[in-house]
Amino acid sequence: MNNPALDTTVLDRALGDLRHHASSWATAPLTERIGLLERLMPRIRDGAADLAAAGAGVKGYGPDSPWAAEDWAGGPWSLAQHVTARLHVLRRLAAGREPLHAEAVHERGGRTWVDVFPATGWDRLLLGGYSAQVRMRAGVTVEQTRHRAAAPYRGGEQHPGVALVLGAGNVASLTATDILHKLYAEGQVVIAKMNPVNACLRPHFERIFTEYVQRGWVRFVDGGPAEGAYLTAHDGVDSIHVTGSDRTHDAIVWGTGEQAERRRREDTPLVDKPFTSELGGVSPYIVVPGPWSRADFRFQAEHIVTSKMNNSGHNCIASQVLVLPRSWQGTDLLLEEIRRVLRALPARRDYYPGAHQRLQAVLAAHPRAECHGDDSRILVADVAEHDDMLLTGEVFASALGVVRLPGEGPAHFLRHAVDFANTVLPGTLGATLIVHPRTERTSPGVVDAAVGELRYGTIGVNTWSGVGFLLGYTPWGAHPGHTRQAIGSGVGFVNNAFMLEDVEKTVLRAPFAPAPRGLFTGCPSLSPKPPYFVTNRTGRTTIERVTRFTTAPSPAQLPAVLASALRG
Repeated sequence: MNNPALDTTVLDRALGDLRHHASSWATAPLTERIGLLERLMPRIRDGAADLAAAGAGVKGYGPDSPWAAEDWAGGPWSLAQHVTARLHVLRRLAAGREPLHAEAVHERGGRTWVDVFPATGWDRLLLGGYSAQVRMRAGVTVEQTRHRAAAPYRGGEQHPGVALVLGAGNVASLTATDILHKLYAEGQVVIAKMNPVNACLRPHFERIFTEYVQRGWVRFVDGGPAEGAYLTAHDGVDSIHVTGSDRTHDAIVWGTGEQAERRRREDTPLVDKPFTSELGGVSPYIVVPGPWSRADFRFQAEHIVTSKMNNSGHNCIASQVLVLPRSWQGTDLLLEEIRRVLRALPARRDYYPGAHQRLQAVLAAHPRAECHGDDSRILVADVAEHDDMLLTGEVFASALGVVRLPGEGPAHFLRHAVDFANTVLPGTLGATLIVHPRTERTSPGVVDAAVGELRYGTIGVNTWSGVGFLLGYTPWGAHPGHTRQAIGSGVGFVNNAFMLEDVEKTVLRAPFAPAPRGLFTGCPSLSPKPPYFVTNRTGRTTIERVTRFTTAPSPAQLPAVLASALRG
């Protein structure tokens, strides 16, 4: 905290203002908190195009680029969806109802589960066939889960405090949704330090959160590592949330240099405050063998490439390892479709700092790697060694490795895949599992067993696990069990609009095939190709229209939304 080159005046003033107003937020009535969220919506809607364009600009393309669909999805739409989720829960509380419907909490297989999505009729219409359930930790009962949900608003206390949010530099809405979590789930006012990569988003957030800023409940500041270090150690900060890497966490908690490992061994941290984090890892995408058609191979190839190429792979939840059955005849067919998709995508650059060097390291380690761009869109089609760099650390760029595992049938293969994911790959943030409905029916219990055994905070079944971040209702964080000495993918859950306690994991499900083809594969739904797919021809228009609908729902808007979605 004694860096003579660092001018801390702005930081100190911001913390002082927040401290002065912390108690007024902690005691703000529920109706006032709801009103503030309601008035966020028109500001999100009015500035949505500007926010999405700013996000696109960071990445080096224009607002009309086909890639800009991700800037609408991960920017204004995600933020609006999170506000909608919090409003749904808080309005139920204000009306004197429990946050959860009684039938949403139930027991299955000796565990308590909570159905959290869909939560409204609009959810069922716009994301037909999608669902999300939360599995609670072992020993937590149905009654305990219902009683503890939204506890701060049902007799629990919210103690005044100042939270530091160290903003993410990759996905636009991450900083904003972390602010909402600290305010509404933990009752703390927030100082948010923008990441230098996307600090240009600051004026957009200050406009959206203008009432909170005016009331002294939120402050935005800029800066790099020096400002971050100053804030984390400041006596005016009561808790910290960081989105980043395990290296970022360790530098804050243990420091750097020769003394860092000694501090870790002796558990004498430099910063000993309540600390939550979302730190990524190496996320697997597991494909179960089954009776796929040619159209299934094409669709799932687009799905896999999306989970890698969204944001050029600069996502903590980006798929990095594709796990395929070694003896399945569909493995080579799927890889060929993936190559076709990669080759057909429009150009873009890996914009995140250090990405070029990391991709060059992948190429140097894999002389036979395939490049489906200049030096990006790297596919390493047969990763054989467990010490391979693609299996031991997060690349955070557009490189995908393929691991082939034994297994003559779904049950045998999944035993190998689950063991590989749990014991070889670092990190526990998210995993994706793709399985044909007929395979799941003819191998009863096999998929449920795999989902139960996978140690990940979010598991997507027939949907990229990254979708879990977007919904707002779903808790988002690493699988429980990490410690500050072995932080892995982090500790704690954010988002989590129902404010569930004792969460173990979230399980998302979606149709294996889009409408109308889903009728013939045993997963009937009205969902067309998801608009977030990098191959969706109308993705940007669809998500723009969905954003405007989410901020101000009206049946009159639905024909335009559905017409665009069906053309994708």
